[in-house]
Amino acid sequence: MSFHPNDVARRARMSSLALGLGFVLLVGAFFKTQVIQNKQYVMQSEENRLRPIPLPAPRGIIYDRHGQVIAENLPAYSVSITAPSVDSLRSALAQLAPTLQLGQNDINLAIRRYRRAPTRPTVILADASIDIVSVLEEHRLDFPRLIIQSVPKRYYPDGPIVASFVGYTGEITESELNDPKYTSYKPGQSVGKAGLEKQYENILHGREGVRFDEVDARGRPVRGEGPRPDLTAEGAPPLYTNIDLDLQKFTSGIFADSLQGGAIAIDPSTGEVLALYSAPSWDPNKFTGGIPVEYYKKLLDDKRRPLVNKVIQGRYPPGSTFKLATSVIALENGLVTPKDHMPVPCTGGYQYGNRYFRCWEKKGHGSLSLEDAIKHSCDTYFYQLGLKIGLSRLIAGGISLTMRDRSGIDLPEENQPYWPYATEYYDKKYGPRNWSNAETLNLAIGQGANSQTVVNMAKLYTALASGGMASRPEIAHLVAQRKPIYKLSPDLQTTLLNGLKAVTEAGGTAAASALSGTTAGGEQMKLAGKTGTAQNPGGADHGWFVGFAPADNPKIVVAVLLEFGLHGSRAAHIASAIISHYLKITPIQATMDEG
Repeated sequence: MSFHPNDVARRARMSSLALGLGFVLLVGAFFKTQVIQNKQYVMQSEENRLRPIPLPAPRGIIYDRHGQVIAENLPAYSVSITAPSVDSLRSALAQLAPTLQLGQNDINLAIRRYRRAPTRPTVILADASIDIVSVLEEHRLDFPRLIIQSVPKRYYPDGPIVASFVGYTGEITESELNDPKYTSYKPGQSVGKAGLEKQYENILHGREGVRFDEVDARGRPVRGEGPRPDLTAEGAPPLYTNIDLDLQKFTSGIFADSLQGGAIAIDPSTGEVLALYSAPSWDPNKFTGGIPVEYYKKLLDDKRRPLVNKVIQGRYPPGSTFKLATSVIALENGLVTPKDHMPVPCTGGYQYGNRYFRCWEKKGHGSLSLEDAIKHSCDTYFYQLGLKIGLSRLIAGGISLTMRDRSGIDLPEENQPYWPYATEYYDKKYGPRNWSNAETLNLAIGQGANSQTVVNMAKLYTALASGGMASRPEIAHLVAQRKPIYKLSPDLQTTLLNGLKAVTEAGGTAAASALSGTTAGGEQMKLAGKTGTAQNPGGADHGWFVGFAPADNPKIVVAVLLEFGLHGSRAAHIASAIISHYLKITPIQATMDEG
């Protein structure tokens, strides 16, 4: 077989063309790799040899109104590890378990963290003791992927004293990571879980930094500092509150370990919360870095319910403290005048239909005016006043006085009070013909379908102290938010005020808690307020007192609730002590009464 010369030449040209084309393609690929994509491959190369280590940012320090620290940060140690796969992580955790005293739950949690963010170091211990850190440092070569770093740890110097409002921090959960408001957060980071820590998370959470460590192909550190500059963590700004830490400590000391309930103190002209305490309390420092199982179980098993904030979450019949709301509704509607007496004088109770509604005073109060009825807390008077108002108007009036609304305090856990939305509430609950107007009598004296939070009753009394202007309770906001919830003439407002003053005078239900003397500003002292002993369907009665001082120019409103078996006179005594401590005056000691 022979080849024509032209065929040989053509094949040679094709081969040369193919070789030339291949060379051009190789040169092009080389040019693209070395020139056009140089930065990309350099970055990939760096990423393969640089290990980014997140640097947690310090949370913002929380201060009281005088600059005293409520929450701060202390240095602590965290232990984390990098792993190329889940199997590698499991193996490393199995080796570390005896040293770190890891249980199966700890291991499972670490694996979940890894799966959520495999490129970030997986946190094993968020708050490691110095003993564990020392042991791990001695075996650093055995665990080259282990990372031990100093991190800021949240600390509350006064612990249980401030837990009721400050809350606590903890590791972000998977459900929170799925929440749009946490889109910028990463697994393993800390977030506010309750109280101010949660309410002001967007302020208190700083910006995470990153440190770049150079490692070899097996992930072992080559040198402590990588060639890429670190990004410094930025701490959050401080949060200044309206809390008076001295008053907070005093309030906590009054409750001690023997009483359960709650108290709140508010400046009625601004809504600034001066103190907020729920008893018994708990230690937020034990919640930081993970709640110990035994401690948490102890809190859950405690029948005094320490994890329920009695001020903003507990809902209680307000008892006689609500009689001022009934009075406001009647006066606004022109259904009673200050001098009016009810048709039936008090002889120890009131007959309505086939039921006899008792007054707390078995001997009776006789015939009273509104002012005297407030002073003596006469149930019989207010039963009849409720009937004058009528159920529909009473319900509507309560809604206007925000008895169905949250107070709006800047804490995330506040519960909504119970109050009927209309008479249809009773139709739905009992059936259209299965209830009577007797419900009005209970509602008028703060019982029945009426359960309020302590903070909401305090808000109502900021209005009583300010001629109808209710102040929204604010722990950290500095701008006063007030709105009118009722409007009475000066004379009618004076009637209410005189009735509240008389409560602490001789013969009043809080005479034992009267105050005397003058304030630092030279104002004559007088305490105005109302006791309440509320029937509790679940057990012994609750004791209430809500009041303010000085009566004619109020600087502080205090609401106190004592659970189970304590009368309003005891609550009044506590409120009086809180007010006298804040205004630096001396209570008058007298005989105690009930109501």
